[in-house]
Amino acid sequence: MVQNSWLLIAVGVAAAFCTGCSTGQVSATGGGPGGGRGGKKGGGGDVPVTVAMVTQKSVPVEIQVIGNVEAYSTISVKAQLGGELTNVYFREGDFVKKGDPLFTIDPRPFEASLNQAVATVAKDEAALGQARANLARDSANLRYQQSQANRYDELFKGGIISKDQTEQLNATADATTQAVAADKAAIESAQAELQAAKAAVDSSRVQLGYTNIKSPIDGRTGNLTIKQGNVVATNLELITITQIEPIYVTFSVPEAQLSDIKRYMAERKLEVRARLQDELGTEETGVLTFVDNAVDTTTGTIKLKGTFENHDRKLWPGQFVRVTLRLSTRPNAVIVPNQAIQTGQNGTFVYVVKPNRSVEVRYVTANLRVDQDMVVDKGLEPGETVVTEGQLRLAPDSRVVVRDGRGGPGGGRGGRGGRGRGDGKNATASDAGGPQV
Repeated sequence: MVQNSWLLIAVGVAAAFCTGCSTGQVSATGGGPGGGRGGKKGGGGDVPVTVAMVTQKSVPVEIQVIGNVEAYSTISVKAQLGGELTNVYFREGDFVKKGDPLFTIDPRPFEASLNQAVATVAKDEAALGQARANLARDSANLRYQQSQANRYDELFKGGIISKDQTEQLNATADATTQAVAADKAAIESAQAELQAAKAAVDSSRVQLGYTNIKSPIDGRTGNLTIKQGNVVATNLELITITQIEPIYVTFSVPEAQLSDIKRYMAERKLEVRARLQDELGTEETGVLTFVDNAVDTTTGTIKLKGTFENHDRKLWPGQFVRVTLRLSTRPNAVIVPNQAIQTGQNGTFVYVVKPNRSVEVRYVTANLRVDQDMVVDKGLEPGETVVTEGQLRLAPDSRVVVRDGRGGPGGGRGGRGGRGRGDGKNATASDAGGPQV
């Protein structure tokens, strides 16, 4: 009886265990709340998205690059002679005008040289005057002696005087002729010496002028390399002056855009805008004035320069700026927000919201970007609605609801559907919709 009791107890335990296993299997494979094959309502509903309208307007065709500001001209002021620097007429960093005095080098040694050269000129002028007086005297004697010789020749032919007297007068006239020639040579020598003396005077005046150094351009002075009271040497740089009104902005563009730039430059002056990298985002406007004569083979770009008036002096040499070169204006361009453009295996596409609040995949041809918008050449029409946010959970014919609770075009208030697994945590590549990447 004891053995039978234990047998009955074992059979009961085994039956209870089998019953529990059968119940767990049914619970795992059958439907019901939380089951693996949740209903359509629980697996997804209207997808919340942000939408925008496709618009049409005229947009500028521009090239945007990074450039840097370059001084219109930079002058290095150097001493052209040596001496003590006696005066400095400006402070470092001052703006100076063309012709303003900058420095004075001790002029006294050069004034003395000039006075000496002037005295030499006076002496040479006196020597020239003496040589001319000698020429006049000898010329008068020559004329008298030639007339005497002619008369004696006639008397000799008449047999009145001897041949010896005639030859003596002719020899005296010849000697006077040579004296006149010497006087003429002396005059030429005196004139040459006088010219040299005058050239020395001019040179001394130039040297004296170098003692007063003036600004050759309008610009801003830099660092002063030598202070007042020091002795400067020839060819020593004293300061640099940079001209910033007007000023250049230098930048490079890809060589593929060179033909368009040349074509538009032939039609009109091209506008260049330079935006400073400051808190206010200050923007200056100029014109394109320079295209380099060769393409840089190492980078495949060509150098351009824009000229800016810079009257307010906001552009400063060496600054980096954001440069925008406007080529033309494209009328009636189709515009969509840049966020609406998606990239897939077959190209770029957008999700277009249809009147029934479902979406379709529309392949488009995007051209250029304008600020936060994109120009679309093909695939969209003005007035259509495109999705700008929430594309990850979309697929063709998915129904959408705008994030503020309103449906898309033609729809009412979208139902919330079952939240189920619609939080996006279990979204897969197929859930994302559109071309597979």
